Amino acid sequence: MSLRLFNSLSRQVEPFVPMTPGQVRMYVCGMTIYDLCHVGHARMMMAFDVVQRWLRASGLQVTYVRNITDIDDKIIRRAVERGITIRQLTEEMAAAMHEDIAALGIEPPTHEPRATEYVPQMLSLISRLEARGLAYRAPSGDVNYAVRKFEGYGKLSGKSLDQLRAGERVAVDDGKQDPMDFVLWKAAKPEEPADAKYDSEYGAGRPGWHIECSAMSCSLLGEQFDIHGGGLDLQFPHHENEIAQSEGATGKRFVNYWLHNGFVNVDNEKMSKSLGNFFTIREVLKQYDGETIRFFMLRTHYRSPFNYSDAGLDDARSGLRRLYTALDAAGEVAAVEVDWNEPQAARFKAAMDEDFNTPIALSVLFDLAAELNRSSSPAVAQQLKALGGVLGLLQQQPKAYLQGGAMAAGLDAATIEGLIARRAEAKKARDFAGADRIRDELAAQGVVLKDGPQGTTWVKA
Repeated sequence: MSLRLFNSLSRQVEPFVPMTPGQVRMYVCGMTIYDLCHVGHARMMMAFDVVQRWLRASGLQVTYVRNITDIDDKIIRRAVERGITIRQLTEEMAAAMHEDIAALGIEPPTHEPRATEYVPQMLSLISRLEARGLAYRAPSGDVNYAVRKFEGYGKLSGKSLDQLRAGERVAVDDGKQDPMDFVLWKAAKPEEPADAKYDSEYGAGRPGWHIECSAMSCSLLGEQFDIHGGGLDLQFPHHENEIAQSEGATGKRFVNYWLHNGFVNVDNEKMSKSLGNFFTIREVLKQYDGETIRFFMLRTHYRSPFNYSDAGLDDARSGLRRLYTALDAAGEVAAVEVDWNEPQAARFKAAMDEDFNTPIALSVLFDLAAELNRSSSPAVAQQLKALGGVLGLLQQQPKAYLQGGAMAAGLDAATIEGLIARRAEAKKARDFAGADRIRDELAAQGVVLKDGPQGTTWVKA
């Protein structure tokens, strides 16, 4: 294959070689569902949606697993605050997540396991670690992982144990043998609700956060698989701990390629609830359509920091409209398979094969749109639409996209068409001032008229 990936484990770009020719097994750490998804979550899921789309476009059979964490301290607290069960909360939040990310064109994974469905597998993995001397029972009832007993801890983050534990102190009552040790099984507390507790040989409790991903990924993809992904914030300690757990239990290399997407900033500042610059996907969708948000995110390479701003979204909307405007002028565009030998398609492929370089791939779309505006070639229009589709773009009817949102200004299509007809009558009666007045009134409400040989059409400004 010509595909090359930046591997966080080796800290360099490497040729991608699947373990099984023609097949890819990929796991991505998904959502902890106690609240609505925010822009940072969207950025992560978008990054790996593009990864799985390009792997499939490259002719590979992909098994894509993205988990849901549905048992966690924050989930328990939120359910108690609202006076509902954990299951009621997680079902509500999972449904909201699915609705929000579908609006962004993010495809569902092959499997979407929930942590609560894999508690037996987690307990089995903990038992294996205990048998190998890598896990120990604390006086508190917790079961912890003995980090210093795993040779190679820190290889993903690139730091030694002494560097990682700088500034750490062992809490007097947490029962850890070392401050770097982490919990595999959390003993239940008396005040916790019954649906937060699971029976085990270690007593009632629930799994720690890190163990769930090791258990779910190995259960669905095997003890060794091709790609593991997630946000850069998960590289340490979550992914480092997954390696320690999985390789500690199996004695095998866990994952060949580790991929991490960059952080999200808002107007060049780190996104944070405390700074008041925190936006849910649902809030942003009130102002911008899902495809515009998708296009906006794809303009930044997945590993680079992503800067969210209204100005950036406005610019992205204008750019996407330029592509749709070119397609609209071309008329009906038939769906075709991409000819990867064609020069522009080859440029697109070269960009995506170099660690999923979507900004360069998008530049190919703009070059095709410019060529389409010059030539009105049906073949160019077909190629533009087909390559856009690889990225989850340009699959709406151009007219419908360009006219979308007019109702937000208090207009509907019938009203606009009626005003266009009145304007045509005014022009026919040589009442050009009246015709101009109708055009200006529509423009003031965000509707732009376009006169052509076939009559007058309109688009949203």
